Amino acid sequence: MPTRPTAVHAVTKPPRSALRRLADFWRVLGPGVITGAADDDPSGIATYSIAGAEFGSTLLWLAPLSWPLMAAVQTMCARIGMVTGQGLMAGLRTKFPRPLLAAACFALLVANTINIGADLSGMADAVAMLTGVSSHLWVVLFGGAIAWSTVRLRYAVIANVLKWLALVLFAYVITAVKVGPHWGTVLHDTFVPSMPHGSHAWGTVVAILGTTISPYLFFWQASQEVEEEKALGRHSLVARRGATADEIGRRKLDVGVGTFFSNMAMYFIILTTALTLHAHGVTHPTSSREVAEALKPLAGNLSALLYTLGLVGTGALAIPTLAGSAAYAFAELFGWRQGIDEHFRGAPAFYAVILISVAVGVAFDFAGIPTLKLLYGTAVINGVLAPFLLTGILIAASDKTLMRGQPSSRLGRAVVGGTTLVMFAATIAMFVF
Repeated sequence: MPTRPTAVHAVTKPPRSALRRLADFWRVLGPGVITGAADDDPSGIATYSIAGAEFGSTLLWLAPLSWPLMAAVQTMCARIGMVTGQGLMAGLRTKFPRPLLAAACFALLVANTINIGADLSGMADAVAMLTGVSSHLWVVLFGGAIAWSTVRLRYAVIANVLKWLALVLFAYVITAVKVGPHWGTVLHDTFVPSMPHGSHAWGTVVAILGTTISPYLFFWQASQEVEEEKALGRHSLVARRGATADEIGRRKLDVGVGTFFSNMAMYFIILTTALTLHAHGVTHPTSSREVAEALKPLAGNLSALLYTLGLVGTGALAIPTLAGSAAYAFAELFGWRQGIDEHFRGAPAFYAVILISVAVGVAFDFAGIPTLKLLYGTAVINGVLAPFLLTGILIAASDKTLMRGQPSSRLGRAVVGGTTLVMFAATIAMFVF
């Protein structure tokens, strides 16, 4: 029988270097970080910019409040994917009638497509400011490049690129610090909630929650767990079912880190626009370009450049997520072959949803709708849709049969249940007040 290592062996074993530990930590990060960073897409950036420009720093408290809520939701979605070996819609299909789920799929597709169009326009507006080249051309170039890479590249390549793109979120931290806030006031508004007054203020709260706890992220998170399993060679459903405590623990860490940096970026975007635009009376910006241009005289060229780079980087990260989440939802509902590692001929319906979504998103740019209004509007739509989907997710994650004896914890279910109630309450307040 093998013996345990002696104390001598334990002492003489060379310790891992700090660089090696950092590399190991980076390898643990994956779907959670990608999903968290994709949450700060141009729609999110626009929503946070509007909140900061119009209400100053009074809504900063939503950032620390929404972090544990978002983390609990994404962890629950990840758990469903890891334990069932299937995406979120496949799990919901066992609990709800198909017509209801089909309606949810179409609502998700419409919201995501509008979001893609808004994101492309936001990216293009910002780059047009820097280059002087027409934003319409940039929309077509961005849309074509993102659609091509999503169809042609393998999951491992896309996931690695998206993980590195997540680093652009630090641009907003640098921008806010460079402006130089009065930290006493900032800390007060961070930890002492200021209740919204009026329909528009509540609408902004719904938009912030909707762009932070977004429906497309629910589907993307669960489906990426399946893609991760496939990348490890577990191609059959039987091989993917179940998850060890260690695997679930690593994903909790991954999701926790991803959602933390997502909400940190939200916090500093609101802070930056509060300290610059709101403080100087620019309370109703109409485009991402206007926000970036307004930052130049108020916070310097570097701040405007960082804001723009962050907008483009997060857009490149979020658009494949938006298009892919709807494609996964439809594929799981109707039994299509799916997966980013599949060739186009092997999963034509799956990729058709992605290509149609991006193509219609490109067409939105030529409709003449103000970019920031479109971006803000998609956040409100997501905020209204999210609590209905969260109800279904909560039911699925609590089902011991579906979850193969590994349902979400009581604490997780309590937090997600509370999140659902908060989002329903905010939506009702928006209409009532």
